[in-house]
Amino acid sequence: MRCLARIARTLPFALAAGGAWAGGAGAGGAWAAEPDPVARGAYVFQAAGCLGCHTDEKAGGLPLAGGRALKTPFGTFFTPNITPDPANGIGRWTDADFVRAFREGRRPDGAALFPAFPYASYTRMTDRDLLDLKAYLFAQPAAPVANKPHDLTPPFSWRFLVPAWQWMYLTPGPVPDDPARPAAWNRGRYLVDALGHCGECHTPRSLLGGLDADRYLGGNPDGPDGDKVPNITAHPKGVGGWSDGDVGLLLEAGLTPEGDVVGGAMGEVIRNSTSKLTAEDRAAIVAYLKTVPPLE
Repeated sequence: MRCLARIARTLPFALAAGGAWAGGAGAGGAWAAEPDPVARGAYVFQAAGCLGCHTDEKAGGLPLAGGRALKTPFGTFFTPNITPDPANGIGRWTDADFVRAFREGRRPDGAALFPAFPYASYTRMTDRDLLDLKAYLFAQPAAPVANKPHDLTPPFSWRFLVPAWQWMYLTPGPVPDDPARPAAWNRGRYLVDALGHCGECHTPRSLLGGLDADRYLGGNPDGPDGDKVPNITAHPKGVGGWSDGDVGLLLEAGLTPEGDVVGGAMGEVIRNSTSKLTAEDRAAIVAYLKTVPPLE
């Protein structure tokens, strides 16, 4: 197993390095030239990891009909129905409603969304990716499944306090490409910080649930369901001691350098998201992660 893993993690990155980013754009990537917004949206959907959170697989729930429990120190959130069902899902949302939810953390009626929906990261998405994602979601079967109410502890259940949280922790709008960096790096940052929202799990949080920017991607002792989430900075205790191929193989097949298989929440992310990315996009993620300031 370990010998095969060493061989497998070398070839894809040798190929990707050979010319993957000859004409790529930071936020757009290879899919930018695809003419069909639904097809583009399908790729955004995979990169953003929507399926895992919005489908209650354990209970046999319908795809994207919501109901999955997200246990946090503030109580249990239940993910909403994001199918185009007009009564229970997002079928009545306009383009502006959809963009505002991701960009500003607001429902169509103007009420603030709880930040269990990671809009503090998704706000960095481009308008085109957001509208392509909406096109894809609206092309999916509608599921007439009612949303479950959250089970939260006061004061965290008080929605009127969320705007104060947003004032402290939400900076709306996409992050422009850094012209001093290569296209692959910019694409990688976009995939890590916006679409993949990696920091939502790999960065520790304050007592109020905001991301600790000083510990960016430095690991989280209290991740989803209370699990410990590892450091993925360039520190040797993060991914700094891994080769590019090591990191790429984990993202593609869930194999560690020792040949072990990743399970748990990250295993789900790999299955539903990173394994479905292009080799070029996985290489871009690696290129970016290898430059993240090391934290022990």
